[in-house]
Amino acid sequence: QVQVAESGGGLGQPGGSLRLSCAASGDIYSIAMMAWYRQVPGKQRELVAEITRKGRTNYADSVRGRFTISRDNAKNMIYLQMDNLKLEDTAVYYCYGYITTLAHGENDYWGQGTQVTVYS
Repeated sequence: QVQVAESGGGLGQPGGSLRLSCAASGDIYSIAMMAWYRQVPGKQRELVAEITRKGRTNYADSVRGRFTISRDNAKNMIYLQMDNLKLEDTAVYYCYGYITTLAHGENDYWGQGTQVTVYS
């Protein structure tokens, strides 16, 4: 089995910073892609940032230049450094992994989500 778990959410203020962490654990053979998504009530889950095993990154236009995704392949972890926070960054943030296991091949795995609230 594979588990994906986020940590680091909480409260922030406009212009401030927060850092999210995500750890994938279990019977992992390899991880091709990991990403952060976010969702607010009544809206679809949207991609925030993604990173490949080789470190190639992609960002949503709304966060580019403010958020930075990074990855530690040895620990099967990714991070999201969120700077210059805006009120509209308030959402539940989900960690995603495209993970290969020997038992089940390639599959999508999601964390339970962590709340980020930006308030003034």
